[in-house]
Amino acid sequence: MKNANMRTTLLIAALGAAFPLCAQTLEVKIGHVAPLTGGIAHLGKDNENGARLAIEEANAAKIKIGGKEARFSLVAEDDQADPKVGTTVAQKLVDQKVAGVVGHLNSGTSIPASPIYNGAGIPVISGSATNPKLTEQGFKTQFRVVGRDDQQGPAIASYLATNRKPKVVAVIDDATAYGEGIANEVEKTLKAQKITVLPREKGTDKTTDWKAVLTKLRGRNPDAVFYGGMDATGGLLLKQARELGIKAVFTFGDGACTDKMKELAGAAADGLLCSQAGIPPQAADRKFTAAYKKRFKADPILYAPFTYDGANLLIEAMRKADSTDPKKYLPVLSKISYMGATGRIAFDAKGDRKDAEMTIFSMNKGNLEPIAIIKSGKTIAYAEFIKGAGGAAAKGKK
Repeated sequence: MKNANMRTTLLIAALGAAFPLCAQTLEVKIGHVAPLTGGIAHLGKDNENGARLAIEEANAAKIKIGGKEARFSLVAEDDQADPKVGTTVAQKLVDQKVAGVVGHLNSGTSIPASPIYNGAGIPVISGSATNPKLTEQGFKTQFRVVGRDDQQGPAIASYLATNRKPKVVAVIDDATAYGEGIANEVEKTLKAQKITVLPREKGTDKTTDWKAVLTKLRGRNPDAVFYGGMDATGGLLLKQARELGIKAVFTFGDGACTDKMKELAGAAADGLLCSQAGIPPQAADRKFTAAYKKRFKADPILYAPFTYDGANLLIEAMRKADSTDPKKYLPVLSKISYMGATGRIAFDAKGDRKDAEMTIFSMNKGNLEPIAIIKSGKTIAYAEFIKGAGGAAAKGKK
């Protein structure tokens, strides 16, 4: 009997010790959305990895919010780059009462999902959606940490016009919000510089056979071609163009500005020009790139540094507001100034990143190399940017 009483006493003591510990822990869910299946799943996983690394580092730091240790968990969802799936996933995250969301990857899923998050008052930060409409809807919950297509489109178009001096340019898009949006901006910029732009050609984000479109263009002999779309379709477009003997300079936006292009297009990828809405991964904070490689056994592909910053911005705003309640930390987030892996981040009244950079790349012998940074309308050689203005992002400052 004495032993039984002792066991009971020990059990009660153990429970008593456990419950105060639980009471001192604050569980916080942060959502992440990107395509994890399909042709651009590699980009989706890269984005997810960036957000996941930020969550894991925050947990290791044992951040306190409201007097409790915050334990963050990443709720990762696959929107398949499909607008309908995107809205379904958004509602799912709302129902799970996430405190904030990083994503979506695509403009085509981000835009229809944004009213759902806004209706629930949940802040969402995209690290890769570039269509201007995303932040033109007036939603106070919507932010992005990359530049917009009406910045990126003119950047790649102006670089093409200045450095390659084409007289005739063909423009093709994949009929998505992203692809059509950036193609429109490129076309507008080229026409403003008195360059002839051929009638628009279109495919889809699943097109694998571009021969009909390319045969039509071959007869019109353009000096350059711009494609608004992702690498999964852009690589095939470029490969088939070279097979048909088209010698034009091929240019792309950020969706096709990846190493995947050399896998899909082979030797045809050499000489392509492309842009990214932000600094390149190799120019990001060295502490981040080392941690990413250690954790995931690979280098970041494209926008992982930006989703890493997106997750950290949500966490930092919660910490500063001392609350995970979106109503309380949203005002802090909108006015935040934060030194992230991609440099200093602050938002304008629309939720866009102030003074966002654009990077121009070229494929050289199978390597995608940054050649210029465009910031505040000025073109800076990449080497000079790293030495000067870009240094802050590369020195590991926080």
